[in-house]
Order: sequence, then structure tokens, then C-alpha cells
Amino acid sequence: MSVSIKSLGIEHLDIEERLSLVEELWDSIAADSAAVPLTQAQRTELENRIADHEANPDDVVSWGDVKASITERLKK
Repeated sequence: MSVSIKSLGIEHLDIEERLSLVEELWDSIAADSAAVPLTQAQRTELENRIADHEANPDDVVSWGDVKASITERLKK
């Protein structure tokens, strides 16, 4: 049996619980990031984004603001 939203019962979780699960899954992937090498296109994009951030360090949105915005949009 393959793993899916339904097989794990994830569809029964509320929005906040699903967002929390996504965050936890992402953190687990990031912790193992060396196991997934970047393509050259991804590496180039990452380098561009780092350069943009270094040129504009105050042009950011906090994770809390992003999460609140997503949560609000999902309620509509």
C-alpha cells in the first residue's frame, strides 16, 4: 500500500494541524537535505536568491506572517 493522505487519515485533521504537519515534514526533509543533491538549475536559483537577499536584507516577510496569511486564505 502506498502512503497517501487518506491512508494516513490526514484528511481528518483541521487546517492548523495539517499546516503543522507540513512544517514538521519539511523540517525532516531539510535535516536530511544532503541526501538530495541540487540540480545545476536549482543551485543557480539558490545563488541568485542569496545574492538578492544580500543586496536587500530588509526585504523579507517573517514565517509567522506567511503562516498567518496562508491560514487566513484557507479559511475563505
